[in-house]
Amino acid sequence: MAGHSKWANIKHRKARQDASRGKIWTKVIREITVAAKDGPDPADNPRLRLALDKANSANMPKDTIKRAIQKGSGTGEMGALEELIFEGYGPNGVAILVETMTDNRNRTVADVRHAFTKYGGNMGTDGSVAYLFNKLGVIHVDLCHEEDQIMEIAVDAGADDFIALDDYYEIITSPGNISKIVSALKEKKIEPLLAENTMRADSSVSLDHEASEKVLKIMNFMDDLDDVQEVHTNAEFPDDYNINE
Repeated sequence: MAGHSKWANIKHRKARQDASRGKIWTKVIREITVAAKDGPDPADNPRLRLALDKANSANMPKDTIKRAIQKGSGTGEMGALEELIFEGYGPNGVAILVETMTDNRNRTVADVRHAFTKYGGNMGTDGSVAYLFNKLGVIHVDLCHEEDQIMEIAVDAGADDFIALDDYYEIITSPGNISKIVSALKEKKIEPLLAENTMRADSSVSLDHEASEKVLKIMNFMDDLDDVQEVHTNAEFPDDYNINE
C-alpha cells in the first residue's frame, strides 16, 4: 500500500506550524463538534476520543473543548455542520480526495473547485477516485522507545501492520481499533506522537521533480482552505525531492 509519502510528513509539519498560529484549533473544533453528534461521552464515542486527543495535543483550552462538545451534542448553540468529500485529479493525473466540514455547502464547493482549477486539476464526480483509497487507523510512536516493545503492544492490541521508519514507528490498524491500541500504549506510559484515522491509496503515481512541485502547490493550497479538514493523494514524490515550504 502506498502511503509513506512526503505529503504525509508535510501535513504533520504543517500541523505543528498551524498550531502556533492557532489554525489547527479551527479544524479540531469542527472535528469535535461533528464527532459529538454521536454522543458527548468519549468513553462511548471513539471518534470523539480521538478528536479530544488532538485537542489536548494542540493545548486547546478546556472551555473551548466543552463548547465544541455541547454544540455537537445539541446542548449548545450551533450552525449545522455537514461533512462533504470532494474527489478530483491534480497535475499528472494524480488522485486527490478532500475531506471538509462546513456550515455553507455552496461556499465550500466553490472554494474546492477553484483550488482544483487554479493549479491545473479538475474536480471529479462522486466515486471517481474514492475507490482508490482505504480508511485506516494510523499511530506514530517516538523512536526513543524499544522497537520490540512497541511491536508487541501493537500486535497484542490487534494492529494490522508495524513499520519502523526513519523518524518514528508506524502502526496500522482498522479505524475502529485505533483507540484500543492507543489505550494499550498509554497503559505502558507511552504517548503516541500521532493517532488518527486517515485515507491511503492502494497504489501510487510516481512523480518527477517538476510534477512534484505542481502537485504540492495544489495540495498545500487545498489544505489551507478554511473548510478543509484533510487532503489525501496517491502521489509519490521522489526520495531526493527537497521540499521548501
